[in-house]
Amino acid sequence: MPVSATMVPDPVTTAVAHDISAFRAAVNDSFVPLQVTAPPAHGFRGVIRAAGVDDVHMTDVQASAHVVERTAGLIARDDRAFFKVSLMLAGRGLLIQDGREAVLEPGSLAVYDTSRPYSLVFDTPFRTLVAMFPRQLITLPPDMVGELTAVRIAGDQGLGAVVTPYLGQLGTNLEQLNGTVGARLAHTALDLITTVFSHELGLDDSADPHRALMQRIHAYIDRNLADDLSPASIAAAHFISTRHLHGLFQEHGTTVSTWIRMRRLERCRRDLIDPLHAGRSVAAIAAGWGFADAAHFSRAFKAAYGVAPSEYRASH
Repeated sequence: MPVSATMVPDPVTTAVAHDISAFRAAVNDSFVPLQVTAPPAHGFRGVIRAAGVDDVHMTDVQASAHVVERTAGLIARDDRAFFKVSLMLAGRGLLIQDGREAVLEPGSLAVYDTSRPYSLVFDTPFRTLVAMFPRQLITLPPDMVGELTAVRIAGDQGLGAVVTPYLGQLGTNLEQLNGTVGARLAHTALDLITTVFSHELGLDDSADPHRALMQRIHAYIDRNLADDLSPASIAAAHFISTRHLHGLFQEHGTTVSTWIRMRRLERCRRDLIDPLHAGRSVAAIAAGWGFADAAHFSRAFKAAYGVAPSEYRASH
């Protein structure tokens, strides 16, 4: 039986599948290319409700037992790099990535990266909420988050107990992910997820001064993006040498200037599609986030997002 999809209401899409082939098609429409298999059984059923805003996609998945695999071959065909964060709502699952395994039970969180192979095994009917977003939408370097893939984060204690209710409510009210309000709700979810990751990585723990320093530097850059940032000024603000600063960023596969540019571009992108800034020109928005040269900004934006900033604004 083919997938049936209806808008209930806009912008939520609902796909109902009554066999594994239809469910596989719905999964691939909702996420990245995946291999989906299920044991021979009668009565397979899957329901996928999804909504997205500003490159953040929230998907509520309920289905019978099955296995999902992101293989090296599928990555070669479509190598888009997203983080996916799953909140188990019912049932039980097993996430495998980067040589680690996490048993997911109701209330637990876990992150995985679509740029590397992973498997999800569900041996009973289940329900999960999945937030999928480009890796650059959070302020943590991908290699840091990579330390958390397939690591279970408890949702009944600590920061997990604060974040999971918000994500759960957002999943129940997907129709709210629409327009400016929806974008703010989605980015609040990302801020909360980033906070949980930072805590799990020990970035808010003075026991690891190296990581704590990197977190302070990232936060300092974000607070001062509109100002005249330079490696020298950032190093001075943290009482380290510029050589040490460059070394810290090189350890994470990037440079100070690349990180600043990426964060500024992301702020510009968000302002370009925010109705509150509809009266501001593209050049004014760019200048407000430290891009004094409009032509340079336009080239950098197109290199990062594939379209000119004016076209991006019009399409959103």
